[in-house]
Amino acid sequence: MPEEYFNFEPRTTEVPKGVFTVFPGLCKGCGLCIEKCPKKCLKWSETLGVYGTPAVEPVDGICIACGVCEGVCPDCAIRVIRKRGKDG
Repeated sequence: MPEEYFNFEPRTTEVPKGVFTVFPGLCKGCGLCIEKCPKKCLKWSETLGVYGTPAVEPVDGICIACGVCEGVCPDCAIRVIRKRGKDG
């Protein structure tokens, strides 16, 4: 397999309401985040996680940065930072 599939650098994606980061070096590909996402906005990535299983990534334009995926990840492989609104 090409080496870029095993790049464990954090992968950050700006989503409409925040910033989504997955850490492939921590992701074991359990799929809990995909299962529990209320918007069903996560999908399997081309990037492989620590055990050679696919990591995850958000589907463009759907993620609301609610943080459910971050909360259910047993390996702390996801970080979601929600953008602050006009109210501060």
